[in-house]
Amino acid sequence: MKCLILAVAAWMYLSAVPVAAQDVLILGEIHDNPEHHRVQARRVAEFEPKALVFEMIAPDRVYGGVVPEFRSPNGLPEYLGWDASGWPDFSMYRPIIYAAHDARIYGAHVSRKDAHEAMGAGVVAVFGERAKMFGLTDPLHEAQQAAREALQAVAHCDALPDDMLAPMVEIQRLRDAVLARAVVNAMQETGGPVAVITGNGHARKEWGVPAILTHAAPDLEVYALGQTEADAPLSGVFDEVVSAASVNRPDPCLAFQ
Repeated sequence: MKCLILAVAAWMYLSAVPVAAQDVLILGEIHDNPEHHRVQARRVAEFEPKALVFEMIAPDRVYGGVVPEFRSPNGLPEYLGWDASGWPDFSMYRPIIYAAHDARIYGAHVSRKDAHEAMGAGVVAVFGERAKMFGLTDPLHEAQQAAREALQAVAHCDALPDDMLAPMVEIQRLRDAVLARAVVNAMQETGGPVAVITGNGHARKEWGVPAILTHAAPDLEVYALGQTEADAPLSGVFDEVVSAASVNRPDPCLAFQ
């Protein structure tokens, strides 16, 4: 009887402990923080995904999720066109790929060309078919629109004219939808689970990729990790937030002066 009571107590305890999603694990980051990428690599190794979705990789570089093996240490970033992409050094991201070496790779990068086209033709035209499925045909609620425009203003050091804020929000929505589409495709083609490597803004649950997946694939169980620096508050809703030491970086607002 005592063993039964202990077993029931243990089951109740374990049931109360939050666990990582069985379907989709979204790993946010501040792009240039090396420790954030080390955390991502550890989480990917533990999660053992069948597919990895990268915000940083162009879809046409990994068609079908296949990344060839390279003998040269510089072969993979050269194949991916990494050095011309503007992302931080590939050495930060390489361990994430090799943490799940059998996983198929899915690129979900929105090019500058597509972003520029979206500002003219609109995100629905650029995204193409299934735009409704991924929520792009629905306007944002007024409060969310205002909040997202305010974030864009801060992110661009209050240097953008007001009439540019709404288009910038639309481009972020496009990026969220492209990531979510890659997740859905990866789930269909590999059976999952799927891990996603992206910035914190796309990982937030209330309006980022998780929110779009709730609309497009509501049966998926999604777990979102956000990463901050020096225990600073992180904007957004996440299942978990971890912190790392800050990185010394130049003032980003200098580029707008």
